Amino acid sequence: MKIAVIGKGNIGSGLEQALKAAGHAAEAFGRDADLGAAVAAAEAVILATPYGAAAEIARAADFSGKLVIDLSNPVSADFSGLAVSGDSSAAEEIAKLMPGATVAKAFNTIFAQHYASGLKIGGAPIQTFVAADDEGARATVKALAESLGLEPVDAGPLKNARYLEAMGFLNIQFGYMLGLGLDIAPRWQAA
Repeated sequence: MKIAVIGKGNIGSGLEQALKAAGHAAEAFGRDADLGAAVAAAEAVILATPYGAAAEIARAADFSGKLVIDLSNPVSADFSGLAVSGDSSAAEEIAKLMPGATVAKAFNTIFAQHYASGLKIGGAPIQTFVAADDEGARATVKALAESLGLEPVDAGPLKNARYLEAMGFLNIQFGYMLGLGLDIAPRWQAA
């Protein structure tokens, strides 16, 4: 799959390398890139940027007809909570900014260093939770996640991103504030 990763930080660069290793034609783009051309040439776009950059990115290209995968967690500047919560989510707000795009939420509970270390913890694949209103988009993102070695979990419609973002925030709290370190990820167990 031809994928434009918007964001060249630790997560964007790590995701770009993991996607390439899985056989995808992926390229990460930073602030100085021509996002219009990058988005136009891509089958899917992954937003690997802070949520605060979403409006600027939405203005920089035409996302109509594109699958856009948001992995942001809209953490407040002081890390005390989520800047978007309750009756909306970052992913839902991004969908409003990009009419005509199909927006999915995924990868937001995975710390950056896991992309370089095989996306496993204790030998088990890390799970990623996938939410989108379009079933076909969910299936595509789940297949993409599997190609990376992740274990995708269908999280239903995009409105469930509200809970996935809260889970991402809690993961950040456990990892950074409560001292569990970064070699962690949430896992949904089934009998």
